[in-house]
Amino acid sequence: MTDPLIRIAEALERLSPPAGARPDFAAADAFVWHVRPDRLEPVPDVNRVDLSLLLGIDRSRDTLLENTLQFARGLAANNALLWGARGMGKSSLVKAIHAEVLARGLALKLVEVQREDLPSIGRLLNLLRGSAARFLLFCDDLSFSHDDEHYKSLKAVLDGGIEGRPRNVVFYATSNRRHLMPRDMIENERSTAINPGEAVEEKVSLSDRFGLWLGFHPCTQDEYLAMIRGYCDAHGVAIDDATLRAEAIEWQATRGSRSGRVAWQYFTDLAGRRGVAL
Repeated sequence: MTDPLIRIAEALERLSPPAGARPDFAAADAFVWHVRPDRLEPVPDVNRVDLSLLLGIDRSRDTLLENTLQFARGLAANNALLWGARGMGKSSLVKAIHAEVLARGLALKLVEVQREDLPSIGRLLNLLRGSAARFLLFCDDLSFSHDDEHYKSLKAVLDGGIEGRPRNVVFYATSNRRHLMPRDMIENERSTAINPGEAVEEKVSLSDRFGLWLGFHPCTQDEYLAMIRGYCDAHGVAIDDATLRAEAIEWQATRGSRSGRVAWQYFTDLAGRRGVAL
């Protein structure tokens, strides 16, 4: 009978990629980074919306698109932090811009990294460093608590240590917080630390390492209605303006907020009632 330890070792060996093996970057234009074992999982069909449907964020859209095009062309580009109101299209914008870059005939790989996997970021960079491809690393909903040490791992991407950030890698993150930490925790550091300036500096200065800060703010009612009308036109859902306005405003009132996400949720309900499959 085979020793159970031998069977376990053989199973782990099958799961782990061979030492020195590089991922097949030609397998897809988007990947998700997983650990235990380390691997890049291809994503053949990315969940995203068309760039033209993201309304009310024109300045952020244009700035981020230009930065991404520069990077895809092999030119200098900044890491970017997209911060602000929830549901206003921060993560949707990153994915839509990636699609726009591909549509313009430029090669760019999108790699999603989960916040909890940031300690493994150095290993990921080693995989990407020697490739001829260019990579947009993307971390959605990035934030840190008071005693969270994961932010130190992020410096490997933003600063790169003595090796420097690979020239073929740029990092985009989205967050509801401008400084990636809750404001009350920052204020608590200032009020209780022996050297308050030093105590706060290490944590809040992380966001300073992003070359681009793009703010997202709550949309107006007109922008909210325009988003829904854009979805209706794009997906062929017929509805008159008066009915759309009345239903959409009632929907936002029941949710207690108005945003791009709420606009999409109302449209999803509307499309279902009108018999349109999304």
